[in-house]
Formats: sequence, structure tokens, C-alpha cells
Amino acid sequence: MPDRDWWSVLWPDPALVMRQIGVEPGMIVLDLCCGDGYFTAALAKRVAGRVFALDLDAGLIEQAKAEVAGVGATVRQWICADARDMGAVLPEPVDYVLLANTFHGVPDQASLARAVRSVTKPGGSFGLLNWHRQPREQTVVLGQPRGPKTEMRMAPDQVSTVVEPAGFRTSKIVELPPFHYGIVLEAID
Repeated sequence: MPDRDWWSVLWPDPALVMRQIGVEPGMIVLDLCCGDGYFTAALAKRVAGRVFALDLDAGLIEQAKAEVAGVGATVRQWICADARDMGAVLPEPVDYVLLANTFHGVPDQASLARAVRSVTKPGGSFGLLNWHRQPREQTVVLGQPRGPKTEMRMAPDQVSTVVEPAGFRTSKIVELPPFHYGIVLEAID
């Protein structure tokens, strides 16, 4: 996980990002691969605790718990599990699934998209935050190139091509300067 200093440079206002990608108060949200909770805290505040946070790493979940508590928010349930098992461990369907800075490294992206669709209500959303497809050496944060290898980065149309066959339709793409975009896909019947 990146350290807090460079997260803050990339995402100085995570609450604004949640609004930009369409997370609305009252939604039930899954923060998939929540990591250290940087976005989990903003999600939990935005939806008044109606968020499930899932990660494979128990240590990161502990960090995320502290992050959420630090902003005075709560999470409905913390889940330590493999993302591929979300359908078996999530107790109810959700309105929104957030996946931040992770999709580029998923070995079987189509399978993950199908798993996300299985837990997303019809009309719900799958929001992905991704690095733009530009050379890593051009994405400098605090004096060093950051993010995934250049060849792993995905353009929005590449994400749509992988995710839409699982039962989604691309609904919007949001620029998230300096180096990211958000793509939101709607679950269809």
C-alpha cells in the first residue's frame, strides 16, 4: 500500500471523489479491496455507515478500521475474504461497488466483473478508479514515478470491454486529476 503522504497528494478530497463517481447518501455500498481504508472512511460518512468493507489482508482491515473510526464513521461489516468470494460472504445485494486502484492487477478481470454483478442490485453501479493509460514515468508523485507498470494500465474503453459482458453498461467517465479517472458502470438485467 502507498503511504498516506502520496495518497493525500493524489486524492486530497476523497469525499469529493465519492460524490463525483455517484455514491449517494442512503446507498448500500461495498468497498471491494478496501485496503487501508482511505476511501472507506469517505464512503462510510457519505452513506451513514451503510458500507461493507472487504479485503483479503486482515492487517489492512485493522488499518481501515482505525481510519474510519478517526473520522467518526462506522461500517456495517468488515469482511476478511478473497474478492472472488464476495457473493458467498456478502449478506445482501448492494447499490454500489467501489474498486479503487486495483482492477489493473486482477488476474481474471472478467470473472471478478461477474462476481461484482452477482452482488449488485439491478440499476446499481460498479465504480472503478484507475490510473490513466500513460507512461509510469509521467505519473510522478512526491518526486517519484508511481502507480502500476505502464503496460498494466487500462483506458476506460478497455475496462468497458471487460466489464460490460458481465451485465453492466458504462454510464459515465469522470476525470480525477492529476492521473486518474473513474468509470461507473450500471448493472442491467
